[in-house]
Amino acid sequence: MNFYRKYIKKYGFIASVSMIFLTIEALCDLLQPTIMSRIIDIGVAERDMDYVLRTGGLMLLITAIGAVAASVRNILATYVSQNFGAQLRSDLFSKVQSLSFDNLNKFDKASLVTRLTNDVNQVQVFVNGMMRIFVKAPLMCIGGLIMATQLNAKLAIVLAIVVPIVGLFIYLNMKIGFPFFLKVQQALDRVNGTMREYLSGVRVVKAFNRFDFEVGKFTTANQELQKKSVSATRVMSIFSPAIMLTVNLGIVAVLWLGGLGVEQGSIQVGHIIAFTNYMTQILFSLMLISMVFNMFVRAKASSGRIGEVFAEENQMTWKLNHPQKEGAEKGRIDFENVSFSYESKDGEPVLKQISFTCLPGETVGIIGSTGSGKSSLVGLIPRFYDVTDGTVRVDGQDVCEIDPKKLREKMAVVPQKTTLFTGTVMDNIRWGKEDATLEEVEKAATMAQAHDFIAATPEGYDTRVGQGGINFSGGQKQRLSIARALVKNPEILILDDSTSAVDVATEGKIKEALKTYAQGLTCILIAQRITSVMDADKIVVVDNGEVVDIGTHEALLDRCKVYQEIFQSQIGREVK
Repeated sequence: MNFYRKYIKKYGFIASVSMIFLTIEALCDLLQPTIMSRIIDIGVAERDMDYVLRTGGLMLLITAIGAVAASVRNILATYVSQNFGAQLRSDLFSKVQSLSFDNLNKFDKASLVTRLTNDVNQVQVFVNGMMRIFVKAPLMCIGGLIMATQLNAKLAIVLAIVVPIVGLFIYLNMKIGFPFFLKVQQALDRVNGTMREYLSGVRVVKAFNRFDFEVGKFTTANQELQKKSVSATRVMSIFSPAIMLTVNLGIVAVLWLGGLGVEQGSIQVGHIIAFTNYMTQILFSLMLISMVFNMFVRAKASSGRIGEVFAEENQMTWKLNHPQKEGAEKGRIDFENVSFSYESKDGEPVLKQISFTCLPGETVGIIGSTGSGKSSLVGLIPRFYDVTDGTVRVDGQDVCEIDPKKLREKMAVVPQKTTLFTGTVMDNIRWGKEDATLEEVEKAATMAQAHDFIAATPEGYDTRVGQGGINFSGGQKQRLSIARALVKNPEILILDDSTSAVDVATEGKIKEALKTYAQGLTCILIAQRITSVMDADKIVVVDNGEVVDIGTHEALLDRCKVYQEIFQSQIGREVK
């Protein structure tokens, strides 16, 4: 595959050197039966001990050279395979990171984990096996055939029959086995997916006492993997005994024909021993080739799955070094007749013909019922997805013409689903700004109303964050996420329902801090609670993917029916 070319270029020279040592090792192995036949037919038969010692010493020297070559070959093979595996895994991870959400949505998350771990490992094992035995085996096989034929052409007839039969078994092994191992990898994906889903929702499972259900679901996936693995192994296991049977029948035929030749005086005993050794080497090489083909079948299935990720092209394009427009207002956001669908241009639109502007320094609230498209709307600003129709502009520029990395440097987003990472509280807040000082971190945490509960812990900002922030409450995690955004000091701040788990009093303090902090900052607040957006400079009311009205709280309360219904349902007073 094309993506392997860079690795061949990088490790090709070392691999070639390894092949040289491997060839030396193979030649040493091939010389030994011939030398032994001479020891028997000349030294032993003629009782010439000097010849036996001289030739035996030569045999030991060749064996030592072969052993040294094998050791160097093993070291180089291990170096190449391990470094190749590490770089492939790193490149695959980088590729996953570079893909847009549209691209990532094509893959199951558990499948991506399997591709990064098990699939890369299968390819790595094959590379190691290829350098250690896959090249040596053909050399031994071809060299053995040449040496055996030179030794005795009549006995070579046995090899002419046995070798093609073994080759046919190897071909069938690979041809039949590949689909089975592809199914094994897919079943492994389902096991990983089930386990991942359980771990991410373990609290819900325990709260609803659904442990038995989850055990049953995992058992089903696990048994499916077991069945697929057994089926694949069963198919592959048929061929090894068949190959061994063919090998042993060949050896019996050689001994029988050789015995007749010795009796007739046409074949020497040493030749029979040497020929038997060559035949064993040839057929053992074919067994090794069969084993490597088994690895190849697994590696081919894994390589195809890895290739699917590398073949995925990022759908987002932009103009390189796109210049900033002169006189552009920093922090200005314009939605111009924006429509959006997650599936394709022909899919059901989530957003329809949306147009409004957020001016620099303005606080804009976005409110609407669940599923109305609020999060989808703001997700277009940092270009998590591209619009289906229309244009989103930031600082007067079409976001589709800006490098997403540069675009996102201008803004900070607090997503609806809070995510904290393994490390300390300090590490998590510094995600917003890597070189933030302690003073900057504390200031951001104070504005986010997080400083007090952080300071109350024994280790303060050095407190370790459990996986997913499990040692913090929902409200505390939200406040840490807000602090992470504030420390960045962005031009645009997007808070996507980020105070839903915070009490009203704490939310009020955060909003007060933001008023001071947000001088010249464009702030977008998405909220379910009407109290969260009541004092915004303007409020955008979204319903069923459409903007139904825009205005201040008082203006909307006077004229917008959807806003009146939200107000009445939450505040509980009749709107006149």
